Amino acid sequence: MSPAQLHGTDSGDGTGLRLTAVGPGIPREVREEAARLIEYEPPPGPPGAGRPGESPRALGFHRLPDGGRLLSRTVPAGGDARACHAHALYLPPGTRLPDGALPITAWESPRWADRPPADPCPGPLDRLEPSGVLGRDSLVAFAASRADRLAPFFADLRVLAEHPDAGRIVLVERDSTAVARWIALACAVLPREAAHGLTFTTYARRPERAPQQLVGTLPSCGPCAPGDRVRVHDGTGARPAGPVGDAWADTCARIWRAERPELFRDATWDLGRLAASALASGVALRADARAAAARWAADHIGSVPEATLTGVVEALGAGGEEEWRTEPGHAGAEHAALAVLLERVDGRLPAAVTAPLAGRVLASAVLGGGPVPAPRAGSLTPAVRDALAEALAGPLRSGVADARADATGRALRLLGAADLLDVDCQDLMPELAERLAGALVTDTGAEAGAGADAGAEGHAGAPVPGAGPVPHGEDAVGADPALLTAVEEHPALRTALFAALDARAAADPVAVARRLAAARLPVGAHPGGYPHLRMCVLAPGAAAPDDRLGRFHAVLRAAGVSPHADPAVLRTALRLVWPEAPPAGAQAALLLDELGSDPHRAAGTRDLLVDAALAAPPDDAHAPALAADLLRRFPAELPPGPRSALLLLEFTGVLGTGEEGEEWVERVRGLRDGAAEPVPDTVTERAYTALARRMVDGPTPDSELYALARSGEPALLTAYGRQGRAERVRERLRASPSYAAACFCAWSACPGVHPGWDETRTALLAKVLRPVVRALPAGELARIEEVLDRTGRGRLDAFRSWNRPGALGRLAGRFAGRARRDGRPAPEHDGTERT
Repeated sequence: MSPAQLHGTDSGDGTGLRLTAVGPGIPREVREEAARLIEYEPPPGPPGAGRPGESPRALGFHRLPDGGRLLSRTVPAGGDARACHAHALYLPPGTRLPDGALPITAWESPRWADRPPADPCPGPLDRLEPSGVLGRDSLVAFAASRADRLAPFFADLRVLAEHPDAGRIVLVERDSTAVARWIALACAVLPREAAHGLTFTTYARRPERAPQQLVGTLPSCGPCAPGDRVRVHDGTGARPAGPVGDAWADTCARIWRAERPELFRDATWDLGRLAASALASGVALRADARAAAARWAADHIGSVPEATLTGVVEALGAGGEEEWRTEPGHAGAEHAALAVLLERVDGRLPAAVTAPLAGRVLASAVLGGGPVPAPRAGSLTPAVRDALAEALAGPLRSGVADARADATGRALRLLGAADLLDVDCQDLMPELAERLAGALVTDTGAEAGAGADAGAEGHAGAPVPGAGPVPHGEDAVGADPALLTAVEEHPALRTALFAALDARAAADPVAVARRLAAARLPVGAHPGGYPHLRMCVLAPGAAAPDDRLGRFHAVLRAAGVSPHADPAVLRTALRLVWPEAPPAGAQAALLLDELGSDPHRAAGTRDLLVDAALAAPPDDAHAPALAADLLRRFPAELPPGPRSALLLLEFTGVLGTGEEGEEWVERVRGLRDGAAEPVPDTVTERAYTALARRMVDGPTPDSELYALARSGEPALLTAYGRQGRAERVRERLRASPSYAAACFCAWSACPGVHPGWDETRTALLAKVLRPVVRALPAGELARIEEVLDRTGRGRLDAFRSWNRPGALGRLAGRFAGRARRDGRPAPEHDGTERT
């Protein structure tokens, strides 16, 4: 549309500016605001050499309260520096200059008037031709003259454009044309919408009070102090020092210095897009802008014109061998962005285009410590590959040999790069293999290489805290693809790595199995070799808990070697299948029977079988036979402590047989108390339980009852009482008169020998035997009395007295065998066996 015109004149007599011509359709409040905005205060002192043409000219673009804009030009008038003429154009809200021209292009347009028009109501202005003063070449030359001031200015400009209320930028220059050129530079780099909304004035006597965003002034107007809302850029003062953090501003400055303002044709805040255009046009950028360009190109790979993409890739790959040698390497964001771009353009562009970028990415990773890519062999041209090999041979070998704990994964990728560049690293393979082996099992807590021969005397299958039956795959990780590639392509590395892992598997098979179960290491390609590693990696997953023996045989088969030929594999297999506890008694007995004693003796797994016997629960019926077998097969090798415990365990198995012999109580106590080491509680409990049951079930010699009573052993007496209260005993008492008579005799024997015995036997009389007897029919009771009558020694009378109602209390004293009045104990029994 054609904007309406306003004209105003200040005669310099102190009456101020008054409007002399106003076009139709301009609201009154706009006229009042316009009169204030276009006022002109000349600089201090006379105009330059008395020539009015050199006085500052104020081209202003102002925001109005109604949302519209006012474009104005105010210049001195006549010979009086205080007089001025103002010519303004009103742009209602939502409108722009004819042809969408930017306001700054109106600088010194021939359509501006220097005096009031004859018509007090001039018509709209249909066009506003530029003067040519702000043409491309003049702006390029001006930008070159202010080269080191461009980036700081653009950085502040961005703040103003994104935050309109952030204050203003004050531009100090010796003439208004220089200020206009600053504004033209600003409008060129801003997105078009932001450039149309930017308010400015090329001259203000008091810039700190001006309402515009860009405000020009003269040095003679006095210093303008910078602050939070005022940013001063003095083109006549000291040059700024230091780089600018805003990469967008720096990129804009570089484009102007490269004389490529046409790149701002589609100006944008998108740094990546702007930087990509600049790189494709040959503009050199700093690292953060290059990274942004690489990210943008990678993200828009399908829509970027091939010419632009080619230019970006070529620019990012520029530098070649000389840069690789002198640069410490690109780190962080730029390296990552270049690597992603390379991955996405690989195959889209010819290798001649991408090879320099691939070389730069690889060199950057090697020299700068970034992630090492795995470029295809065809992605490097021979020239680039040869240059890289010469520049990177030393750093590659140093990286492969880096012994830091966290450098193993990087070393593998550097080894792949060395292979690509034909850099020889064969001499580094053994040491690298050791580090790789340690890294593969470190997380499980395995001691690398330690204890490979452990277990010759100790328990080779000691439980692993927190372990279960080695569930293959639990806590396991897949091997790094770089490792699998290196193992496949380097026989020396593969041999050394598998040997190192095999030693660790022999030392701590549970840890190695947990870590490597999913590693997919090609161990199976080497039959007969690395048996411990094969068991950890190739053995099938855990079977059902009741099929441990099946898994044991499967693990041994995976070893590929017999335990008779290599007993160490027996130890590894046992620890893999039973990591948390020894085998059950039956399992251990089968292991001993199947293999014999020699492999266990050579493998150091004898103590595992001993532990299996001694740790067996009381209901494990195979434990006593296992103990006997161990005593027979290792007659002179067992330490005194385990030997005594096994003897005790063996004895529990012969109680109640023809081999039980005599002095049961003393033998049990002697084996327990005479052991060089404490007998395991499980064995003691089993022995006490077996002995107590044997004595309760009978027949029991009087001598054993007396030994039991005299021992006063609390745990043994408790076991005896528990067996006496068993339901099977109650059933037998009800069914067998002879058994009931025998129990009465036993539980009435040895009164007063020991308080613990008296307490145990009287409890059995009162709580077990008495309820059964009282409930028996008269005939069954008579049969008990017949048995007791044949026994003699007053047993029948004692039983009848005990069984009379209310008689228990009287008999208790008699049965207790009170101490003689003179304090001496009651005489011992005569040793006659009771039935």
